[in-house]
Amino acid sequence: MTLISLNLWSLGHFLQWTLVGRFLLKNWYVFFILSLGWELIELILPYEFAIESWNNKISDILVNCIGFYLGVILRKDNT
Repeated sequence: MTLISLNLWSLGHFLQWTLVGRFLLKNWYVFFILSLGWELIELILPYEFAIESWNNKISDILVNCIGFYLGVILRKDNT
């Protein structure tokens, strides 16, 4: 059993949260609410893209955190 499950969606998550951290947010609380909130919403969405294993959901959150962290570091006003 693999603990980390990466796919093309993972790259999208990483790029999205890197850009959000770089240009829009630097508040980790708001980031966690949005990131975890979306993963919870995916549990009830009736679309095929939202059906994934728990390992993939955990990997998504990990990739989101790494992307957001990189985005915050890349800010020029890193105060």
